[in-house]
Amino acid sequence: MDRAQYANLAKCWEFTEEHARERESEDLLEARTVADQVGLPQSSSAQAQLLAAFVRMSGASSVIAVGTASLVETLQLVNALDHHGQLTAVDSSAQGIALIRKAFATLQDNTDTSLRAVNAPASVFLPRLNAHDYDLIVVAGDIENYSATFAQASRLLRDHGTIVFTDALADGGVVNPADRGDKAVAMRELIATVEEDHEFDSTLTPDGTGLLIAVKR
Repeated sequence: MDRAQYANLAKCWEFTEEHARERESEDLLEARTVADQVGLPQSSSAQAQLLAAFVRMSGASSVIAVGTASLVETLQLVNALDHHGQLTAVDSSAQGIALIRKAFATLQDNTDTSLRAVNAPASVFLPRLNAHDYDLIVVAGDIENYSATFAQASRLLRDHGTIVFTDALADGGVVNPADRGDKAVAMRELIATVEEDHEFDSTLTPDGTGLLIAVKR
């Protein structure tokens, strides 16, 4: 690929992100605005919509969202469950879980999806969950969430269940060999660990800020 092709791909990313933002519902736009106002920036709109598509394509009915104030992604997952199944949101930050609980309280009377919001580190809460009971796990936020969740993924997921790690490229840090920041180093290690795990088939994509997708065999 030459430089012009790379420039065109960058424009394509910008177009798809703007297009996805324009398609967000008023409720999602309001949630994004509220989160941004309290200093909790949200994920890529296109990425959040793709996660919702994973739920619909796979027919998932039991989803775990591990994040740090990942409000928009979590609400997209709830919407994709379409009034059935259950969603468990795990967030160790007090501010993040407060936003999610407030949103869940508003949704509770308007959906048959079972909603649970838990304020705890992934490493503490996930080992308490029933084995082989989940179809999809989405991981975002603090570095600690990633390795702690993957350590439980094989136990928690049903056969052919999927775990998706967002920001897998660490805002571009992974592709810069000179970047030795904590997030970039952690994501490089995670990618290697997941790809070497014989219990999962995985792929790395540049959607949003990078998605590492692993399907349990």
